[in-house]
Amino acid sequence: MGFGCNACGVMGCRIIDSPRERLIAILTNCFVPCNGRFPTITSIIAMFFITGAMTGALESLYSTLILMGVILLGIFLTLLISRLLLKGMPSSFVLELPPYRKPQFGKVLVRSLFDRTLFVLGRAVTVAIPAGLIIWCMANIDINGISILKYCTDFLDPFGRFFGMDGVIIMAFLLRVLLVENGWTWLTAVCTLIFTLLHFPCGTTLATIKKETGSKKWTVLSFLLPTALGLILCLAIASIARLFHLV
Repeated sequence: MGFGCNACGVMGCRIIDSPRERLIAILTNCFVPCNGRFPTITSIIAMFFITGAMTGALESLYSTLILMGVILLGIFLTLLISRLLLKGMPSSFVLELPPYRKPQFGKVLVRSLFDRTLFVLGRAVTVAIPAGLIIWCMANIDINGISILKYCTDFLDPFGRFFGMDGVIIMAFLLRVLLVENGWTWLTAVCTLIFTLLHFPCGTTLATIKKETGSKKWTVLSFLLPTALGLILCLAIASIARLFHLV
């Protein structure tokens, strides 16, 4: 379910009886890209990894292979981190099949609408409206002729470049603005792909994790765990590229 929406994936963890395994599933759910991350991933692949010489079937095949590689990386890291966190004997899971009953379309539709869609959308709205207002204010309020958003991106630029990105990219992830072309190299594109796959969950997912776990500690950990892993991988890739003078 996380491939569709990480928040829905977190809610889907309710079926896991073991509290420990349910918590691990919640923490690792965001390692798979949701629908919000796929547009950025596919756009970067199309702009930086598809050459002009590729056309038709070859272009589609190459881009598909890269996208599959990104997805498989997310799945691999999900299994790896789950394995590292899951210590001791795992619990068993028995699925009992109840007597078959004819589905009632109205009840299924209403329960799906209220139990899933409206709750998730409600949390999304409570996060999106304040975030949109903050972004607008930062982009439109100037200090000495320079927007607050520009000051923030310049401040984050050394930190971003240390990890193979730049300040605009880091600011985009923090404020959920669209990535813009900013003199990227192949290293920038690769590190952005990795960080798009492995960064903190969206505000809606974090709110859902807080509600499902009832703990600020696990919510903060779900923010820090993928972000730290993403930065470590970006730093490793950038360091190797600089070591061998590939950029």
